Amino acid sequence: MTPAKTSGKEKKARLDFGLLPNLVGYHLRMAQIAIFRDFAQGPGRHEVTPGLFGVLVIIEANPDLKQSDLARATHLDRSTVVTVIDNLERRGLVERRAALNDRRSNAIRLTAEGAALLRKLKREVNQHEKRLLQNFSDAERGQFFELLQKVFPEHR
Repeated sequence: MTPAKTSGKEKKARLDFGLLPNLVGYHLRMAQIAIFRDFAQGPGRHEVTPGLFGVLVIIEANPDLKQSDLARATHLDRSTVVTVIDNLERRGLVERRAALNDRRSNAIRLTAEGAALLRKLKREVNQHEKRLLQNFSDAERGQFFELLQKVFPEHR
């Protein structure tokens, strides 16, 4: 006898997630997936990930930032930051210069092309954020950010 075929919806409904719904990490991961999917439809069309957007914002806010300071700010190891900067430089979005007070270090700044792309990305990221938080009241938004910061208080 052949087993009855079930739709994907029926299979999904019977799936037991065990203890996962009681774990903060599980909910944060599900939120991250939703965020990355939405980001890919907007700013991600420019071949920029959320992490890369963050790197560009930090560089813009800190012209002539040393690569080592960027590594600390982004919580990436130095070799990963070098690769990120190499890719951004190849795309013409950033340039390296010798740091003023330490010629052994590189200082990074946005190029005109990088600044123009970042302006566009910021508009799209603002729309992305609105979509993500559209079901939150202003008070809930503030509370949500406060609660998230309690998970990582060292970043305040």
